[in-house]
Amino acid sequence: MPYKEREINKMYYTMGEVTEMFNVNASQIRFYEKEFDVLQPKKNKKGNRLFTPEDIENLKIIFHLVDDKGFTLKGAKDHLKNNSADVKENQKIIASLEKLKDFLLKLNEEI
Repeated sequence: MPYKEREINKMYYTMGEVTEMFNVNASQIRFYEKEFDVLQPKKNKKGNRLFTPEDIENLKIIFHLVDDKGFTLKGAKDHLKNNSADVKENQKIIASLEKLKDFLLKLNEEI
């Protein structure tokens, strides 16, 4: 039976890792943390923010609403508050479609 590598899922991401993921400044992440109640990163004894995978998913949703769909911050807050289950389900669908697209592009390159 061939060995299949498991995907490593981290429990916490540092601010630097999160800013690299989203290609934004730390100040924007901190601003969104103050503006959106769904973002609640843990802080260690030094005060460094540690983001959980759930925080990362919420950030993806926020960036999708604000950057891609053109929502204002107030509109994004209201949309998250009123439709949180639908928004999270839509984000999961978008993530799976992006993975499928990457796979198909990689497959096309190999052919």
